Amino acid sequence: MTPGPREDQPASQRPGAGAPRRRSAASAAATTEAFNGLPAHVWPRTARREEDGVVTVAGVPLTEIAEEYGTPVMVVDEDDFRSRCRDMAEAFGAPEHVHYASKAFLTRRVAKWVDEEGLALDVASENELRIALAADFPPARVTVHGNNKSASFLRLCVQAGVGHVVIDSRQELAELAAIAAELGAVQDVFVRVKPGVDAHTHEFIATSHEDQKFGISLASGDAYEAARDAIASPHLELTGLHAHVGSQVFDAEGFKLAAERVLELYADIFRELGVALGYLDLGGGYGIAYTESEAPLDVRAVAADLLREVQEVADDLGIAAPTVVVEPGRAIVGPSTVTVYSAGVVKDVHVSDTATRRYISVDGGMSDNIRPALYASLYDARLVNRFAEGEPTATRLVGSHCESGDIVVENAAWPDDVTRGDLIAVAATGAYCYSMSSNYNAFGRPAVVSVRAGRVTPMLRRETVEDLLAREA
Repeated sequence: MTPGPREDQPASQRPGAGAPRRRSAASAAATTEAFNGLPAHVWPRTARREEDGVVTVAGVPLTEIAEEYGTPVMVVDEDDFRSRCRDMAEAFGAPEHVHYASKAFLTRRVAKWVDEEGLALDVASENELRIALAADFPPARVTVHGNNKSASFLRLCVQAGVGHVVIDSRQELAELAAIAAELGAVQDVFVRVKPGVDAHTHEFIATSHEDQKFGISLASGDAYEAARDAIASPHLELTGLHAHVGSQVFDAEGFKLAAERVLELYADIFRELGVALGYLDLGGGYGIAYTESEAPLDVRAVAADLLREVQEVADDLGIAAPTVVVEPGRAIVGPSTVTVYSAGVVKDVHVSDTATRRYISVDGGMSDNIRPALYASLYDARLVNRFAEGEPTATRLVGSHCESGDIVVENAAWPDDVTRGDLIAVAATGAYCYSMSSNYNAFGRPAVVSVRAGRVTPMLRRETVEDLLAREA
């Protein structure tokens, strides 16, 4: 399939970039009508614009949520989240073959949803593991990641009985073996391999080439030696290998190439060490559509293509095909969530002798969504408290922080009747928005609620200045 704009695509090359301009009356009406729509492949599956112009998610008006919980507020569609868990499970053969990547967004309630859907869980820090354990998530269905796991983290993994620890260095392998020996345990492990694959994504989220911090080199032979050491240890049980090509990937090509290279290591381990490994963990990174012009991920097609490739390569190598497991995070939680803001200051800025750009400020921004500033990421935003009726004009949606780069939507044509007090929702904010949020300018993190069948359930309360002051010594 053809992906939309890449996250590292310069702003000047994106749709809608360039000098702002007014549109003709005919195209203005059409564009205003389109602006009142909600792209189904970007917004939560239960999102609707009602007859009065108010947008609802799971039957709950976003206006009511904003009134009760204030803004910004993040609204998670529980049924959307659960349905994407099931989509992934069906595509990859079984729920336990799908490990939800909790770094995208994790709370105890999210962990319970994942558990109830039968998926496994991927954690990448000690605190993520502790949140999962606090939610009574079965530790045997937890896979643990991290390039710099502390001794206390490794000890907790063994004591809790996690399903797999993904070994990221030979130093970590030795430390984990020693901890497991001290505790009289045998810990199942994967070895994370760098297969040297360019996944065509942003440099900061590409994770399989050689010159980056994750994993053990396949090309140098270090990955084979790490596998050999793990097999030799009486306190480690090597059951698979792991490779992750990057994030926001839309097709199977990078995954297939990684699988082909890593399966050659499986064959070497089988022929030379006599061990047949049961699992191939190909990580996550499955992309989602953030804007109307982007095509959504075809989960079934990508999974079928990938699984077929693994079977064919294994057959060619004369080994049994390992069970493929994957770690989607963004592809599950990303589209399930919208962030609702209140519009504040609206002002027109002259950008040339003949062009004006309208700036609309909202009461959040880079503290609750750093991705546009960090990756130049694109988002879809809409007025959600009423129908828009004005003439489209070149618009930039910005946050309230003391940074000129605090931009939520860089280039858009919005109706010119958006004003202070209107509610604006940004779609597809479920992944890496709250989890990467900050207190910049002493902003508190937003409230998060879940919605299902007309009901609202608080998930995370709004952070207040009292919370910030309470941390001071």
